[in-house]
Amino acid sequence: MRRLPLVALVLAALLLGTPGAAHARSAPTAETRPDAAVAVLAQVRTAGTAWGLDPATGRMVLTVDDTVTGRELAALRETTARAGALLRHEPGRLRPLIAGGQSIYGGGGRCSLGANVRSGTTSYFVTAGHCTSLAGTWYADSGQTTVLGTRTGSSFPGNDYGVVRYTGTIAHPSAVYTYPGLLTINGTATASIGLAVCRSGSTTGVRCGVVTGLNQTVNYATGVVYGLIRTNICAEPGDSGGPLYVAATGRIVGILSGGSGNCTSGGTTYYQPIQEILAAYGLTIP
Repeated sequence: MRRLPLVALVLAALLLGTPGAAHARSAPTAETRPDAAVAVLAQVRTAGTAWGLDPATGRMVLTVDDTVTGRELAALRETTARAGALLRHEPGRLRPLIAGGQSIYGGGGRCSLGANVRSGTTSYFVTAGHCTSLAGTWYADSGQTTVLGTRTGSSFPGNDYGVVRYTGTIAHPSAVYTYPGLLTINGTATASIGLAVCRSGSTTGVRCGVVTGLNQTVNYATGVVYGLIRTNICAEPGDSGGPLYVAATGRIVGILSGGSGNCTSGGTTYYQPIQEILAAYGLTIP
């Protein structure tokens, strides 16, 4: 059983130089006009890149993975200079990754369940859209004999979320599996910089860290995804779709889209905000 890929982008700290004196004498750069930097970076479609505001520096940052080299890298250097942004490199390759955090199987791949949700008396679960786009029926086991349910919605790229309606008889509490044990989920929370969070996934279990960025754009080889949450938490293939949550309050923040690196050397991960998913389909937690 293959594990659907983690969106892996790795951002090592490689800063490009600031514009020279000639630029300083011209009109203000995008470094002092974030809206202008956004307009420039929004045109970037190179696979293996991601961009957004770095709260530590207050500047827009374009990150590139190991696949971005040669002429593409040179062109992106020019783009970031024009935008007044910073360019950083992270090792690895940016790729999509496939109660909450436990394995789900479909289309020959494995992802992780994000959260159990409902609409009235009808029960569903949410996961990553790059997972649900590959299969209509999802199972609880690798042999695909225990049916969980059928896909009712999927959005990828642009967004990265999908919804599956439960049709099987397996229990589905409002909880995150914490390897071992269950954490009851009471609702949702909005991401903020520095928020202490954990994520649960079927490959690497529970890992914790903090939110490091908001409204991030990620250019996967399979398409662009907008408005993601960035954290310093690692993940690996098969963790995709799993929940990002606040352990202290039992509230879901997002579901895993992808990331870079691994859980041996560390990494960066990106999440689709949960509140956007619930609003799109008229769902609630619990």
